[in-house]
Amino acid sequence: MKSFAKRSVLLPFAALAATLLGSPHANAEGLFDMLFGGGVRRGSPSVRDGEYGEPYRRPTQRRGEFPPPPNARKAAAIAKITGPTYNTYKADPLVKVDFSSLSAAPQNAAFEPAQAGDAFHEALVGLTNYDLRAEAANAKALTAFYAANPDFIWVTNGEPNERAKQAMRVLGDAATYGLASQDYLVDVPASASTDPATRAEEMIRFEMALSARVLRYVDDAQDGRIDPNRISGYYDFPAKPVDREGALKTLARTQEVGTYLESRHPQNAEYQALRVELEALKASEENEVVVDSKLKLKPGEISPELPKLLSLIARDLDDDMGGDYGEVLARLVTSQDYVPELVPVIKAAQKKAGQKDDGVIGPRTVAALAGASKADRIAKVQYALEELRWHPSELGDPRVFINQPAFSASYIEGGQEKLKTRTVVGKVANQTSFFYDEIEQVDYNPYWGVPQSILVNEMLPRLRRDPGYLDRAGYEVSDSRGKRIPSSSVDWGAYGSKIPFNVRQQPSEANSLGELKILFPNKHAIYMHDTPQKAFFQRDNRALSHGCVRLQDPRGMAAAVLGTSVDYVAGKLAKGHSSEKVSRKIPVYVAYFTAWPDLSGKVEFFDDVYGRDDRLRQALEAVAAVRGPVS
Repeated sequence: MKSFAKRSVLLPFAALAATLLGSPHANAEGLFDMLFGGGVRRGSPSVRDGEYGEPYRRPTQRRGEFPPPPNARKAAAIAKITGPTYNTYKADPLVKVDFSSLSAAPQNAAFEPAQAGDAFHEALVGLTNYDLRAEAANAKALTAFYAANPDFIWVTNGEPNERAKQAMRVLGDAATYGLASQDYLVDVPASASTDPATRAEEMIRFEMALSARVLRYVDDAQDGRIDPNRISGYYDFPAKPVDREGALKTLARTQEVGTYLESRHPQNAEYQALRVELEALKASEENEVVVDSKLKLKPGEISPELPKLLSLIARDLDDDMGGDYGEVLARLVTSQDYVPELVPVIKAAQKKAGQKDDGVIGPRTVAALAGASKADRIAKVQYALEELRWHPSELGDPRVFINQPAFSASYIEGGQEKLKTRTVVGKVANQTSFFYDEIEQVDYNPYWGVPQSILVNEMLPRLRRDPGYLDRAGYEVSDSRGKRIPSSSVDWGAYGSKIPFNVRQQPSEANSLGELKILFPNKHAIYMHDTPQKAFFQRDNRALSHGCVRLQDPRGMAAAVLGTSVDYVAGKLAKGHSSEKVSRKIPVYVAYFTAWPDLSGKVEFFDDVYGRDDRLRQALEAVAAVRGPVS
């Protein structure tokens, strides 16, 4: 199917091509441009990623001159369509818990208490003028629960009971989950108070404070401390419903309080691996060798930072590298001169670290070989734990996991990574969103529906100069009723940011989506697809697209999600344009983690491509400021 349009036009003119331009195979597309005003050239950047070539001009026209379409009106101003912005995170204020409803709570409620309910009612007077602050939802659940179930959960015979001790132990270990332990602190009254009234007041206040902080912990463990969607429109996560009253009821009836609270956290292997990494980092020594993170060094140049980098390579030598380069390193480990003998050593170290092995030392090589500081790595793991709490507790199997900072996409089934491929994700100006969805369909030889943002921001200026451009370049234009119309018939100058036409690119070698598209319909119009720009996959930083996820191995991914073979996919591609539904439930995570474990549990660290870690840090600081000292 590929290039059929070009062959059908070019072959009748082969002899003319040979006469005018020499070799017909070398110059056929040049002849096509001469005769038909150009179009999309295979391998050219003319319509991909917003890069458009020079518009076609008749020989009688000067550069920049084009005849206006019929009935052209005064040009409307072009208003750029912009993507989501980042917000200064605003945390919800805490509210004062209103205990007034508890004074009317019925005695002897249909509830299995730890002790007689009379002691609870007698202690309620101790809540008068008690200024306990909590999240609005937690405050409401707290009073609703105790109004319906008027008895102590955490107190027995005037003392904190075993439930309370288990709860306090879990809350005290919150930092091991990347949470802030101070957010859950509760003062435990000193024992052996001589005044019964004072003791009753202390214990009822302890009861309410502990329940409030347990509810906060349950909420944070299950859904995270922040609402990510408030950070930016680039985030799109559904809230996880938390049954707060149900949680208190369960805690009142179980003796396994610690087990229950720990079960509120995500129950996946990745979350546990991040916890292990966090504890290991806290116990580890800071890097004893610190290399300038901005080092740039080419062969033949000199730097005092080079011996530091070489010492790190020597320290981490394995048997393969040691056998090949051990002698060279031992002899030149203190060299500040980047001599030719050291170039293969650097290239091998770069390749081992998954970097481009070009022998040029830059910030990415330094980061890969020297690593980030201990504090930076701890922060990345803590951010990753928070971000995982926005996701389902069980990630699903099979699943597709795209990690934007790692520029990779994986298909995981049966606990094994069956496929891992390089990706290209959105540019900083066209960021890929952060969300999860479910894969539904594979399109073979797809059409590309041009998004309004690209149509307005990148195509419209050219269309105003050259209205027929889309007709020649393999695009279809249709009106709001779906009727096909020539691009040249549209007065493009009459439209600004709202264009009442649909534009799509026909299947071809030059189609921006390549030969495959894997859809998981979402409001961000993001999907996985092939691309004609294969060279992009050789770059280290692959934030280069308009927001969709380009795959280096789209056939492999299509075969994986369809549960078939690459040969089957190739056969479908040979038959032209078609679509196929994915029959299984396969969640897809379009994720953003700067720390992420592989399936063996080893945590890898990545650059913060979009600066989202800083945004998360600001949001967490805003929440911490609101929570403040514990009442």
